[in-house]
Order: sequence, then C-alpha cells, then structure tokens
Amino acid sequence: MTQQHDDAFLADWAVHSRFGAVPGTNGVDRQAASAADGEQRAWFAELLESHGFTVHRDRIGNQFGLLELVPGAPYVLTGSHMDSQPTAGRFDGAYGVMASAHACIRAAEELRAAGETPRHNLAVVNWFNEEGSRFKPSMMGSNVFTGKSELEEALATRDPRGVTVREALDALGERGDADVFAAGGRELASYAEIHVQQGRSMEEEGVTIGLVNATWAAHKFDFVVRGEQAHSGSTLMADRRDALLGAARLVVAARELVDEFEPGQLHTACGELNVYPNSPVVVASEVRLLLDLRSPSAEVIAAAHASLMRTIERVQREDRVEIGIVAEHSWDQNPYAEAGVELAREVAESLGLAHDRVMTVAGHDSTNMKDVVPTVMLFVPSVNGVSHNLDEHTRDEDLLAGVAHLTGVIRRLAAGALAD
Repeated sequence: MTQQHDDAFLADWAVHSRFGAVPGTNGVDRQAASAADGEQRAWFAELLESHGFTVHRDRIGNQFGLLELVPGAPYVLTGSHMDSQPTAGRFDGAYGVMASAHACIRAAEELRAAGETPRHNLAVVNWFNEEGSRFKPSMMGSNVFTGKSELEEALATRDPRGVTVREALDALGERGDADVFAAGGRELASYAEIHVQQGRSMEEEGVTIGLVNATWAAHKFDFVVRGEQAHSGSTLMADRRDALLGAARLVVAARELVDEFEPGQLHTACGELNVYPNSPVVVASEVRLLLDLRSPSAEVIAAAHASLMRTIERVQREDRVEIGIVAEHSWDQNPYAEAGVELAREVAESLGLAHDRVMTVAGHDSTNMKDVVPTVMLFVPSVNGVSHNLDEHTRDEDLLAGVAHLTGVIRRLAAGALAD
C-alpha cells in the first residue's frame, strides 16, 4: 500500500500545483482570497469530501476537514496554509496542507485495517492568510482562531485596493458563519504541522526530518517617514526634506546592522516600501516602510533595536525628516514543548529517517497553536534553502518521507499522545 499511497499523494500534489501557476515557471501566485485561492479551496474541499471528511469554514475563512472516527471525541488537528506570496514557490504552506490530508487518510485506513479504535478524531486545516501579502498581518486565520486577534478587526482589514477581508471571502463563498471548534461543541486535543524548511541547513547536513524545537526572536516595525513634497528638479538640495532618502537610509542601516554581530546571529529585512506621491518629478513627502529584525537571541534583538533607534535619531536630524512607528510587535525565542519534539523524534527513529532538532526563523501557524494546545512542528528539506521564490523546490523523496513521518505522528496523537 505504501507505493499506492505515495502515488496518490504525488498525483494530488501535481493537480494542486496547477492552481495559480505562473506561466513558464515552477511557482504560483495565489494570494489570500484571490480567484486562484478560491479555486484551490473548492478543489481541496472536493478532495476531502471524496475521502469521507466533512468540510466547514469558520468566520475568518479557515477551512477545516473533519474525519469523525469516535463520535463526540476531541480532534487531532493538522495542517498549514495554501495562500502564497505574489510570486512564490508552490511548496510553502501548501505542502503542509496536502501532506496533512494524506496523512489523515492513511492513518484512518491503518486504524481500520488494524481494528483499532483511536482516542481522538482527525481534522485537517487550511489556515486563512498566513502569508499576509494581500491582507496584513500574516497568520491572520490562526491569530483569530487562537484569540490573539479580534474577528471583526480582521474582517475589516483592507488590501491595497480597498477590498476588505469580509468582502473578499464573501465573493468566494469562503466565510463561514460560526466557529468550527469550541462553540460547535468540538474540542481540540493536539495540533501538528509540517512545512518545507525555508532554509538550507537540513539539506547541507543530510537531515530528512526537522524536529522544530523553537522559533527565533523577532521585532517587526511599520515605520512612516515624513518629509515635504517638492519639485525634484528645481528645489535646492539644501531645502529638501526627502522622505524617500530617509527611508533609503533605514534600508541600508538594516543591512549594516547585521555586521555589528557574529555571523548568523541577526537577520534583517525591509520587505515593503510605499512611496507618496511616487511621481518622477516630485520629492517624496511620505514613505511607509516595513522592517524586521530576527535572531535566535533576545539579547541580540535588544542590541539591534537600540542601534536602529540611534540611526533613526541621526536620520531625522541630518535629513530633516520625521520617522514614526505606526505599529510594531515582537517576541522572544519561543520553544515548542519538549514532549512534542520527543514524540517526533521517536517516530523518525522508528521509520529510519535522518532527523535533528532545528529552529525556525520564519513564523508559522503552529507558533500560535502551540500556545493553546500540545503541538508538533516538523520540517522537510528545501533545495538550496530557496523560499518565497518561483524556483523554490523540495524533492519528491523528501515530500514523501514527510508524509510518512506525519502519518506516524498523527497515529500517536490519535491514540492520545500529548493529550494528558
């Protein structure tokens, strides 16, 4: 049956990869609540239903497939997200959802074949708007699910064209009218997620299964740089208050910050700039800038933050601009429960899969879920660590190893592991 299962996964994976495919590449564009997202959600619902799942959407558009094996029992939930960045790889997030669906299907078949009655039911989730590319912030669906964000505030969030989350989900028929868990009488026992690593350490070290034991610390900023609009040709240089110049200095400062610390101890990025009025003959009066700091060390984050604030003071003084913080959020290095890491290690050992502990630099929905329910987080290798890129790739043998490992984890969780 193993070969049959593997063939079934790869066949479904090939079909799913067509949704939002970018012509001439191996990547996709299926941002949250876009037409491509709606198409993949409809297809995924049909896939789940064909295997006996009942499909529900909650009020923020999280998509759940429920497989009831023990009436009234709590559920083991597993999944990730299917939305993508504007042009991205087809593996990020989506692999975790598809692997979860097939792992649940396999686990249920194995339980039936063995005549075993599990302690818990199984469920798959496709979290809404994990990427945060169209609607900010990222991990919106799991934020609302875990109570870290307010539902109405999330639904009122607008994309760059002014479309709200509520409007976008309603246009697809993907906004539910109730909670799928808790309020519906269904309880969660545990959560598992598998993802491509989005880094190259596992590939370099010959590791097939990453046992995620912690997230890096991070501090994220939404800055606004304000200057004064002026003619870009006739205004004297000494008279200018160029908001784009101020923003550019922050972009450079973020990169130079990295060199103040030991190699590998700090990652920085400026992922988005919005310039006003963005005209070829106008000195910009305002720039919105997203900047983030990431490190395995909270002390490094604190030192980098202090250095960045000193740079901001200097830029404001020398370039005569004002720099304000519109929003910011941060977190320390955050561990996953040791019991879940050990469970994943035992399963990898039993399957003879090369494994090791690994920290995650990127955020994942499991980052939210581990705060409310016992959670297992897993990685499979990514070729050359390429991520958020059309050339992102993970080999079939690693995809299949991940499904096999996740199936073993779900079998144990369904039997009650971590529940007590």
